[in-house]
Amino acid sequence: MTSQRSMLVTSALPYANGPIHLGHMLEHIQSDIFVRYHRAKGDQVYYVCADDCHGTPIMIKAGDMGITPEELITQVGLAHKADFDGFLISYDNYYRTHSPENQEFSTEIYKKLRDNGFITTRTISQLYDPEKNMFLPDRFVKGTCPRCGAKDQYGDNCEVCSATYDPTDLKDAYSSISGAKPVLKDSVHYFFDLPKFNDFLKDFIQNSGAVSESMANKLNEWFEQGLKQWDISRDAPYFGFQIPDTEDKYFYVWLDAPIGYMASFKNFCDKNGVNFDDFFKADSDKELYHFIGKDILYFHSLFWPATLKGSGYRLPNGVFVHGYVTVNGTKMSKSKGTFIQASTYLKHLKPECLRYYFASKLTDEAVDIDLSLDDFQAKINSDIVGKIVNLASRCAGFITKRFEGKLAAEPFDNELMEKLGSIAETVNKGYASRNYADAIRAVMSLADEANRYIDREAPWVIAKEEGQDDKLQRVCTDGLNAFKAIITYLSPVLPEIADKAREFLNTDLAFDDAAKPLLGHTINKFSPMFTRIDPKNIEAMIEDSKQDLKDAASKSAKADDKAKAKDGAESGASEYEPLESEITIDDFAKIDLRVATIIKAEQVEGAKKLLRLELDLGFEQRQVFAGIKSAYKDADALVGRQVIVVANLKARQMKFGLSQGMVMAAGPGGEDIFLLSPDSGAKNGDRVH
Repeated sequence: MTSQRSMLVTSALPYANGPIHLGHMLEHIQSDIFVRYHRAKGDQVYYVCADDCHGTPIMIKAGDMGITPEELITQVGLAHKADFDGFLISYDNYYRTHSPENQEFSTEIYKKLRDNGFITTRTISQLYDPEKNMFLPDRFVKGTCPRCGAKDQYGDNCEVCSATYDPTDLKDAYSSISGAKPVLKDSVHYFFDLPKFNDFLKDFIQNSGAVSESMANKLNEWFEQGLKQWDISRDAPYFGFQIPDTEDKYFYVWLDAPIGYMASFKNFCDKNGVNFDDFFKADSDKELYHFIGKDILYFHSLFWPATLKGSGYRLPNGVFVHGYVTVNGTKMSKSKGTFIQASTYLKHLKPECLRYYFASKLTDEAVDIDLSLDDFQAKINSDIVGKIVNLASRCAGFITKRFEGKLAAEPFDNELMEKLGSIAETVNKGYASRNYADAIRAVMSLADEANRYIDREAPWVIAKEEGQDDKLQRVCTDGLNAFKAIITYLSPVLPEIADKAREFLNTDLAFDDAAKPLLGHTINKFSPMFTRIDPKNIEAMIEDSKQDLKDAASKSAKADDKAKAKDGAESGASEYEPLESEITIDDFAKIDLRVATIIKAEQVEGAKKLLRLELDLGFEQRQVFAGIKSAYKDADALVGRQVIVVANLKARQMKFGLSQGMVMAAGPGGEDIFLLSPDSGAKNGDRVH
C-alpha cells in the first residue's frame, strides 16, 4: 500500500456581492470529487475556501442597499455556505478574506516584498468622480468607444467591436456610479515588480509540472508581450486592507484574495491543532493544489507564484484549470431562465444529478462544458436510476424475502467477480488525474455488464423454478456485489447515494476493496435511493430562474430609489440613460433611416461580437457588420427580417470587411439587444420620418 499523502486543496474564492450559480458549482464539484477520492484512498486532505470580500463593487452595492460592507459580506457568506452545503461540498473550512488572519498575512507578505526590493511607487493619472469623491475603476467608467463609436461601453473594452483601450480614451465618459463627468487626477500608486520574476516564472510554468502544457502555452503570450509591473494599490474610499505606512492607500483586491487561502487554512489550523507552517514553509513536503477557472489563470500562475516566491513561502504543486459552463449550447441567459442560481436548482433537483453530469464531462483540460438539459435528464435517468440503483433494486428483494437478507457464501459467476476489479486502475487514474469522464465511462461500462448479467440470468424466472434457491441466492449476490463495486467507485461523485448504500449493504465502502465481494453477509432491507428526474422539475427550475431575474430587478429598482432619495434630486441619477444634448429638426433631418430586409446573416470568424449582415434596401444591397452576436446566436433566424438602417452613415473599413451602415437596435447591451423593425406594410427603401 502506498504511503499516505498530505495535501491542502483550495477552490477559487467566490466574490461576495452576489449568489452562487451553476457556473460556480462546476469548480467546487470538481475539487470536491478530487478531495473525496483522495480521502477515500486514505490520504490526509485539508480542503478550504473563502468568500472574496474586498473591492469597490462590494462597497458600492452595500451603499445602494443601505447597509455596511461588513453586513453585506456576512449575508452573502451565509448564503454561499448554504449553497455549497446543499451540493455536498465537503470543505473543512469556509471563511472570508475580510478577516484578521488575512490582514496579518497580507501585511506580512507586503512588507517582505517591500523589504526585498519588489515594491515601487510612481504617480499615475486616473479618472476621478468629483461628486462621489473617489477614483473610478475601469469598469465604473462608461462612454463612447473611441474606435467604433458605440455608446455606453466600459472603460477598458468595447463590447461591440472588442477594442481595448484606457479609460481616458473614452469619448463622453461618465461615472456609472453618479453619472458625473470624471476628471483626471494624479495619485501615487504602489506596484509589485513582476518583471524581476521573469526567469523564475518561465521556469515554474514550463518545468514544475504545476501548470498543464496547454495553459503554459497560453501564459507564454504574457512573456512575449513582456511582463509589466502590477498595480497593487487603490485609493480611498475602498473596502479592503490599508497598506502599511500609508494614510489613504489600500491593497487591490487581487493582492489579498489568494492570500485568503492561507488565511482560511490558518483559521482552521488554529481551531484544530494543525501545524500551518508545515504546509506553507518554503521547503514544505506537503502538497498544495488550487482549482480555478480559466478566466483567473494569470493571477494564479503569474502573480500568485511570484508573490509567494518574493515573500519566502512555498509554491503550489498544481494549478488546475477548468472551462466555463454553457446551458443548452449557449452562454447562461437570465432572460431564458438558464442563468440558474445554485439555490434555485436545489429547490427542484438533487445535487448529485449535477455532480454526476459534470463529472461525466470533466477532463484535465480547460474545455467548456455544456449543460444540455435534455441530455442531463436522459443521462441521470438512464445511468443513476436505470443502471445503478435499479441493479440493487432488482436483486435485493429476493435476498430479503427468500434468504432473510443473507448473501450466498460463494458467487455464481466468478468471471463477473473478476471484472469488478479489472477497472480499478482506470478509475483510480481517472480520479487522480482529474479525468473524471474516463473514470465514469469505466464504471458505467461495468454497470452495463452487470445489468446484462442480471437480464441474462433473470432471477425473477429462477425464483419460480423448483430447487433453484441456491442459484437464485448466488446470482442475486453477484448482482449486489456488482452494485457495491459500482457505488464504491462512484462514492466521490455520489456521496449521499453511497451513504444509503452503506446502510443497505450493512458495510463500509472501502475504495481499495471495491471489488471484494460480500459473501455470507447479512444486508438490510432495500429502500429507494434515488428517483427519476421529472421534466416538470426542470421546467419549474427554468421558470423560477426567470422569476429570480424579476426579483433581482425589483430589488435593484428599490435600491436605486433609496439611493436617489438619499442623494437628492440634484444628483441627476436615473435608472434610464441620460438624454443627449438637444438637437434641432435640421440636425435630425441629416440622418437618413431606411427600411431594409436581411437577406443573409452569418458569424464573423475571429469576431466575438459581430454578425455580418447582407441587406436589401430596395434600390441596392449592402454589407453591414453589427455588434449583435450576443443576442442573436442563431444568425440564420434573422434572414427575412425587416430592420431599420442608418443609410447615409459613412462606410467604415473594418479588419473583417467594409461596413456600409448601421442597423438600429434598443436595449442595454449583451444579450439584451433588440433589433428595431417597421410595422407591416413598409417596403425596402422606405424612409423613416
